[in-house]
Amino acid sequence: MASEAKDQYVFDRSYLDNARINVQHYFICQVFGYHIHPSISTSDLNMRIADVGTGTGIWLTDLAPRLSESVRLDGLDISFDACPPREWLPPNMTLHHWDVKMEVPEYLAGVYDLVSVRHFAFVLQQHELQNALSNLVKLLKPGGYLQWTDVDMTSQRIEKARPDIDGEPQERIMKLFRGNDPRLHSAWVPSLGERFGEVGLTKVEVDQRETPHYIGQRLFESGFLAVEALTRNGRLDERKMQEVQEIFRDSAKVTREGSYAALTRYTVVGQKPVERSQ
Repeated sequence: MASEAKDQYVFDRSYLDNARINVQHYFICQVFGYHIHPSISTSDLNMRIADVGTGTGIWLTDLAPRLSESVRLDGLDISFDACPPREWLPPNMTLHHWDVKMEVPEYLAGVYDLVSVRHFAFVLQQHELQNALSNLVKLLKPGGYLQWTDVDMTSQRIEKARPDIDGEPQERIMKLFRGNDPRLHSAWVPSLGERFGEVGLTKVEVDQRETPHYIGQRLFESGFLAVEALTRNGRLDERKMQEVQEIFRDSAKVTREGSYAALTRYTVVGQKPVERSQ
């Protein structure tokens, strides 16, 4: 299962990439101002919440102290190599192996009040999205909510503190990522609200956010950890690795001067209809 997981994940699960995920979590919570969308009630002390693609488990471990200890928290993923040992997780947090592209196991079907998904633009291609959404809806209880937070890769653009700052190194780093993997320039995120409706979710809300520059610069810098990981994972030959390191060095310099690649971010929520009694 571990080798399959590595093939499906764009980045690796090294300490560098784990640090990137954990740091970016806190910045993204700053951007939106919440872990759980304010339209979703957390008053039920017996809620069951799933984090699909839990990665390092950072969303759930940061959420745990904000909710009652009676709330059940489940991390779902194809690999837990990036997670802390199970003994160090909150006592109400459990891990379950599941691939969003596969059928929902019977024991997980229809049990969740809230299912959270984040940053699957780097995991799913457009032709896989409909099936993944259908599977996510199957996890929900009637009345349960799906919450999806992601980045619109088509919105990528250069932001500068002053017009005279050189943006060319940032253009090079964006080009490097766009050419590396089709999942790194997916275009489906802005359509998530519409797609929620297509799989039967109601009360759909779309929260579209532009990142404040002081956070955007930090998010972009934290992304350099992914570039560093790329040069260490053995997937690049010597010539390509030198090219990436040069781009990384130039881009880091102008980022400090006040230039970064910005992205529009979305959180979309929708509710599974409550079944009406006959």
